[in-house]
Amino acid sequence: MHPHYGKADQLSQVAIGSAIEVHRLKGPGLIESIYERCLMRELELRQVAAVNQRVVRIEYKGLLFDEAIRFDILIEACLLLELKCVQEILPIHKAQLLSYMRLLDVPLGLIINFHEMKLVDGLVRMIIPGANR
Repeated sequence: MHPHYGKADQLSQVAIGSAIEVHRLKGPGLIESIYERCLMRELELRQVAAVNQRVVRIEYKGLLFDEAIRFDILIEACLLLELKCVQEILPIHKAQLLSYMRLLDVPLGLIINFHEMKLVDGLVRMIIPGANR
């Protein structure tokens, strides 16, 4: 089991509740950056630490370098949120989230599609293989 899976699992409930609140107040149809800023504020009001961007150490066949990764929201270094405003979640969206989760060593991630009329219809939960065992 990933050492941060339990915490990420608990925080996922807070993240979903926060996203539902943002969606309830703003509705569907806006651009992602608006939802991102509103969700960051909602998490702040709930006293949950979150960041938008981070420099990550990348290793590739002996080459080490630092790169700023543009992810949407990382909550308490263990839960990654990928925000979307799209007609449907595509496989590439899931692949992107998994790639970021691996780079950041995050066990759990959520895709939240604010384009849906009911936000719960736009949630996808992803777990790094083996992180919950």
